[in-house]
Amino acid sequence: MKVHDGMYIDGRWTPAAGPESIAVVNPADEQVIARVPAGDAGDVDAAVRAARAAFPAWAATPPAERAAKLTALRDALAARKDEIAETVTAELGSPLAFSQRVHAGLPLLVAGSYAELAASYRFEETIGNSTVLMEPVGVVAAITPWNFPLHQIVAKVAPALAAGCTVVLKPAEDTPLTARLFAEAVHEAGLPAGVFNLVTGLGPVAGQALAAHDDVDLVSFTGSTAVGRQIGATAGGAVKRVALELGGKSANVILPSADLEKAVKAGVADVMANSGQKCSAWTRMLVHKDRYEEAVALAAAAIAAYVPGERIGPLVNAEQQQRVLAYIRKGIAEGARLVAGGPEAPLETGYYVSPTLFADVTPEMTIAQEEIFGPVLAMIEYADEDEAVRIANGTVYGLGGGVWAGEEAEAVAFARRMDAGQIDINGGRFNPLAPFGGYKQSGVGRELGPHGLAEYLQTKSLQH
Repeated sequence: MKVHDGMYIDGRWTPAAGPESIAVVNPADEQVIARVPAGDAGDVDAAVRAARAAFPAWAATPPAERAAKLTALRDALAARKDEIAETVTAELGSPLAFSQRVHAGLPLLVAGSYAELAASYRFEETIGNSTVLMEPVGVVAAITPWNFPLHQIVAKVAPALAAGCTVVLKPAEDTPLTARLFAEAVHEAGLPAGVFNLVTGLGPVAGQALAAHDDVDLVSFTGSTAVGRQIGATAGGAVKRVALELGGKSANVILPSADLEKAVKAGVADVMANSGQKCSAWTRMLVHKDRYEEAVALAAAAIAAYVPGERIGPLVNAEQQQRVLAYIRKGIAEGARLVAGGPEAPLETGYYVSPTLFADVTPEMTIAQEEIFGPVLAMIEYADEDEAVRIANGTVYGLGGGVWAGEEAEAVAFARRMDAGQIDINGGRFNPLAPFGGYKQSGVGRELGPHGLAEYLQTKSLQH
């Protein structure tokens, strides 16, 4: 076990203000693998003051120079790709192959995209007799979750830096080691002292202190809708900007003309990825009544390939495991048909949950309405497209979704009727430049690409 005793503040590793620490646990074997400082309001204040002091010079740095620093950061992360993957596997439990491909690989695409955008983005334009300037907001509080520990950091920090903002990062307490590797990469990339700062700690202590700090100009938070409401209320009381990427209960709609086998297999794979710990996961599969039982059989066969401890990892901690198991029990109690998996933990050690498939789920059931955040798929039958739209839109969320049809135009027409921020058409590929974010209670604002960069800018017009 490695004991870390510092925060990255003002360009150097600094001892924490207090003696408290957080144990980092490997969820696959339940062993403590490290300890990191549990920062308090004093640590947060030191980090924010460093970010505030560094802001004027960084904001004045030409975009091309900021782009060069982001390229150097991307290269530093690439050089650590194997170490990042191994660290994510150790503290999140993700299978190593998935960690290498997604947890370490995806952030490189995003970091590279913002290096390019920093150099090409129009920070100034002429509209009639006015010059319109896009200027950095200021000091950004980035509060990130554990489910995609590096991607979520890069998706906030990279656009903030590209915009000319300075940042204080408070990562999730379950996955702080990946954040420390990111701080080391920042240092290696040669970013000026104070431009990026890291404080590890508990959400109700360090996270709340950061969100409430008077010298923070924007809070960017990814996590649960419940916590997002609290942060939004705190920021709103101070007339402070927020960007909130919150929960989801995404629908995967398979229209009658679709390639059913392909659509079902892709839908199962999406829900099982990262052990279901994905806010945009397609956790509701909607299938036409004429093909419903065939789809259930295909889903059962597909889900059998996800063996706990091999192809699918554990959940992040014991609390999350018990939360998901409680949802599975709730599904059974409310009358859903359990086709695969169930509420018994599949392995004696580790926070595993059996990949679980429910059929005969009705739209009002708890497992069809609430975000489970685990490897649980609910299959829902619909009679026609109008009913499918009502079911797809019938939750408080609106983050992601999928539509499958024989012709792309048919899928697009249906997707236009869905209340969600990002919808994949026939399994559309990831695009690091496309905006990601939600409708309704799935959040406020967008991440990735130029829309994500714009979140960290404020507008000034000069009238001539």
